[in-house]
Amino acid sequence: MRKTTIILLLLIFTLPACASGSTTIDLTMDEFSFTPTEFTVPAGQEITITARNEGAVIHEFAIMKFGKTVGEDFGDEDDVNIYWAVKVEPGGSITQTFTAPTQPGEYQIVCGIPGHFMAGMFGKLIVVEDR
Repeated sequence: MRKTTIILLLLIFTLPACASGSTTIDLTMDEFSFTPTEFTVPAGQEITITARNEGAVIHEFAIMKFGKTVGEDFGDEDDVNIYWAVKVEPGGSITQTFTAPTQPGEYQIVCGIPGHFMAGMFGKLIVVEDR
């Protein structure tokens, strides 16, 4: 009886979180990398990201639009191709929510601060169909 009660309580408290469709990303930024460098999220779902900047300079986590990538380095011409972005001050942390793209596929992630992309600060967001 006790085992059944514990299982039922676990289901009661776990199912609402699963049903909400919310996904979380924990990200660390420093000179000059994202950790982790790859994220998989369900298409069109609410994503909550907590980004920590453990570096000594400002960093940006920018998701490029589907099919858009940065050339040799991030420049002003790339700003119009950003799907969503957040900047974090050195030593700071921020938690924000955004809606994942609805188009499944791979999206380039970059730091849009001049020189950071060239230094290796990029990654990948993989959007999968929500099941």
